[in-house]
Amino acid sequence: MGRPSKLTATQWDQIGKRLLAGEKARALAREFKVGESTIRERFSDVHGKVKTVANQLVAADAALNDLPISAQLSAIALAQELKAMSTHLASAGKYGAATAHRLAGMAHQRVAQIDTSKPLDDKGMETLKGVAALTRLANDASQIAVSLIAANKDTMKKAGETPPEPPAELINDPMEAARVYQELMART
Repeated sequence: MGRPSKLTATQWDQIGKRLLAGEKARALAREFKVGESTIRERFSDVHGKVKTVANQLVAADAALNDLPISAQLSAIALAQELKAMSTHLASAGKYGAATAHRLAGMAHQRVAQIDTSKPLDDKGMETLKGVAALTRLANDASQIAVSLIAANKDTMKKAGETPPEPPAELINDPMEAARVYQELMART
């Protein structure tokens, strides 16, 4: 862990804004009495990304302006629909994961009801069937979230996060499904 910065968060914010506005890191380093390399290290990745996104926005705006007005309106409407779908899918993944978690908890509670001395008697078998059904429902409920994680795996890796490994296929064995589920939940 490095030593605390001499500058406040507000001062660093000012430096970042002024760098984006085109001021030189060397001049800002002298003004704020910090090393030029400190400024470059702190802002190189962020400003590179900001500039890349800004260039993409300019290119998208130019491409949009090249379209006829009716096509521009269609493109804007489609972009808004895609954003809404993304938001709705993220919400569905969140609720699906929460539902899967609750169903897995219910299955766990049902397992605790089994008499371990006679797990395969009629009552135990009925309980195991209920556990299997709850586990299958939990697996099904988790699919949107698992699919979103898999789809965003590369994005997460680029951001330095380690995405959890989703199961290759649905697991029908209740105990194995519960183990895999707990392992996935522990990593997220």
